[in-house]
Amino acid sequence: MAGKRILIADDDLEILDVLVRKLRENNYEVMGFQEGKDVMEKCKICNPDLILLDIVMRDVDGYTVAHTLREDKALENIPIIFVTAQELEYSVISKRLAEIGHCDFIAKSRTFDELLAKIKEKIG
Repeated sequence: MAGKRILIADDDLEILDVLVRKLRENNYEVMGFQEGKDVMEKCKICNPDLILLDIVMRDVDGYTVAHTLREDKALENIPIIFVTAQELEYSVISKRLAEIGHCDFIAKSRTFDELLAKIKEKIG
């Protein structure tokens, strides 16, 4: 039986593939997408427990995806973790996440174990 459901959006296919594989190895049910718009569409269908979003993507940036999800009453409380390579000051990211709500972030340079710890903190 599959575990909790995670949706991932990252336009870097290599990173996306690694995250999907490693999360499945940790008993999560995972769907990965290279475009942010796919997350917005699939969330309504599969009701994920958590969303991992890249900030910079080709079609729609992660902030826009998160704001759109927060406008939908059925999706507004899904925890989001931004997984980003962006080198922004912590205060800049924190301010944006506070505006969105129910969000956290981790740099792509961190280890998978650190990401997994954040996921477990949010959804078990």
